[in-house]
Amino acid sequence: MTFNLQVTRSAREENWNHDAMTAAKSFARSACAIANSLDILGDKWSLLVVRDLLHGKRTYGELADSPEGIPTNLLADRLKRLESAGIVTSTPYQERPVRYAYTLTPKGSALGEVLLAFVHWGKKHIPGTVALHQEPAGGEVAASATNSRRRRVKRAG
Repeated sequence: MTFNLQVTRSAREENWNHDAMTAAKSFARSACAIANSLDILGDKWSLLVVRDLLHGKRTYGELADSPEGIPTNLLADRLKRLESAGIVTSTPYQERPVRYAYTLTPKGSALGEVLLAFVHWGKKHIPGTVALHQEPAGGEVAASATNSRRRRVKRAG
């Protein structure tokens, strides 16, 4: 006498297994929160764009005028990437040519805490660094658009 035994899973177990497998496959490298955050924000420009939006810049021209001098092709790419990640939204404010105003979503605004942690760390561990718009004795600090060295700008008046 021969018996054939078949083991099946309940629908609930099957859905859990499928969801877990689908979620794991959707990550580029791993399920690590840091790795996935870096996949979105880990280049040298994205967090600076977020910083500028947090400080009130809204248009492409305003973002392009930042002291770090982001190349315009990279700015366009980063804005698209941040928008597709749900960090930035764009709204047309002019028809011909079409121009957009950029704002942070709640998800993007939450990055303010991350940037503040960078400010605290940088001020503590990198001599001479300041927070944006903070004035050391004798003037403001602005980054040169042509290189990363800092220069002092004397204030008028």
